[in-house]
Amino acid sequence: MTHYDAIVIGSGMSGGWNAKELAEQGLKVLVLERGKEIEPAKDYTDFLNPWDKPNFDKISEDEIKQHYPIQHRGVGYAVKESTKHFWVKDSEHPFETPNDKPYDWLRGHHTGGRSLTWGRQSYRLGPQDFEANKEDGHGTDWPIRYDDLAPWYDYVEKFAGISGSQEGLPQLPDGVFQPAFELNCAEKVFKKNLENAFSGRKVIPARVAHLTKPTEEQMALGRGPCQARNHCNRGCSFGAYFSANTATLPAAMRTGNCTIVHHAIVHSLDYDAKTKRVTGVKVIDANSRKLTTYTSRMVFLNASAIASAMILLQSKSATFPNGLANHSDQVGRNLMDHVSAARASGVISGFADKYYYGRRPGGIYIPRYANITEGDKPYLRGFGFQGRGSRDGWTGNRAGIGADFKEANRKPGNWRVSIYSFGEILPNPDNRVTLSQDKTDKWGLPLAYIDCEMGENEKIMMREAQKDAYAMLEKAGAVDISPGPDAELDLSLPGNRIHEMGTARMGRDPKTSVLNKWCQAHDVPNLFITDGACMPSGGCQNPSLTYMALSARAANHAVKLFKEGII
Repeated sequence: MTHYDAIVIGSGMSGGWNAKELAEQGLKVLVLERGKEIEPAKDYTDFLNPWDKPNFDKISEDEIKQHYPIQHRGVGYAVKESTKHFWVKDSEHPFETPNDKPYDWLRGHHTGGRSLTWGRQSYRLGPQDFEANKEDGHGTDWPIRYDDLAPWYDYVEKFAGISGSQEGLPQLPDGVFQPAFELNCAEKVFKKNLENAFSGRKVIPARVAHLTKPTEEQMALGRGPCQARNHCNRGCSFGAYFSANTATLPAAMRTGNCTIVHHAIVHSLDYDAKTKRVTGVKVIDANSRKLTTYTSRMVFLNASAIASAMILLQSKSATFPNGLANHSDQVGRNLMDHVSAARASGVISGFADKYYYGRRPGGIYIPRYANITEGDKPYLRGFGFQGRGSRDGWTGNRAGIGADFKEANRKPGNWRVSIYSFGEILPNPDNRVTLSQDKTDKWGLPLAYIDCEMGENEKIMMREAQKDAYAMLEKAGAVDISPGPDAELDLSLPGNRIHEMGTARMGRDPKTSVLNKWCQAHDVPNLFITDGACMPSGGCQNPSLTYMALSARAANHAVKLFKEGII
């Protein structure tokens, strides 16, 4: 079969939701995944011990240099012998950048994409995030507001399973939560002291996509509660954290309406100028290189912000000589991520007789306060801090032998609280991805050319955030705080936070945006894009929960149009 009601390109965070929603409402759906099939029983490695792999699971320096220099630079903690199959080999998937503008494009080509390897921090955008572009003039105005997305946040949180606490913070709205992971003793002291010192700042349990009290629906999919083992980057055999592999794709497949084709590299989308519709998707088999065209009534493009933009730019025609759905010239522009650099940690005295149980998937979160509860800042927008409290110098996952090593593993050190910033990047049309003019990959498709850098606002923001990080630990009673408030900061490279967004943004005006309020292309009404590409701005919160809500909302709108015969 090569004709379907809907084709979904990409099987990850957004594509999985599209497949689920479309299939559950009776549409025949084809999911195209460019990578290999993941089989949990074979490919998850969460039951392996470090000593079950050579060199305590570490990849050799030679192999890193040859095959994983970018992936390892970005997420070295997750790229191991036991997990390297979840990450691309940079040697096999190159891209181009200007010499003075490095970029970290961190990817995995397989079922579920980065929903297998994400950090699982799950926060809603707040009302201010949907209004920021209009307020300060950077970027284009969101075509929706928080109230438009709120019921869809409810919907996806209930299905995915988000643990968290009700806090009543306007800038970080509460959601449908399962019980939060409890703060440990050091975190509780840090929270109490910090909130006493700064009335507009809060410390809350991290909101993470981990089941703590599974629903019947979640258990029916084979999912169970989080075991707090902290082996999440190896895949979770319990299905405890949300991924497309354990949640949305199984839900889609059980309908009998969904088909997944792996090793399917999208060449381009076919466009019919008479009907003004996409008619199908040309696909290269990654192994045989055979070219196949699949046809459908609608297409959902969810290959990730950079890859989705590349597919549009590759899909040229007489109507769209600069790329499909690109009359606005915004496809590929406004590439965003989040920015990090500000950080600090300090020792919390006492509690020598205390320890914690298990290894929680999340610690603490300090929601954005800058330009919300505290004004008069020398920068626009703001940042949040993620962090945790733990005891120094005690781990069973390090190499060693002998009596001294054993003794060291019996003696936990001081309690320490560490916090790390995530700041918003302003939309900038000059931060963009285009197609290489002269270099192609091994399937003959143009390489991505990524031209992106941090702006002055991001630099000022992180310098100020560093001062804040130090001050908060100091006021909370920590000692031996480092680094200091005037530390030299190395801003995270663009892409390094793995939150790429903005390359086919939503907007009210077709002249300045690619998509409308339903993530539907202004120029091509049966084309939808609901991955990070659709974001007009990014807030400072981790964006995956917003992708989920936008995907579910768009898919349900598309079904309505489909059943009415409009598309």
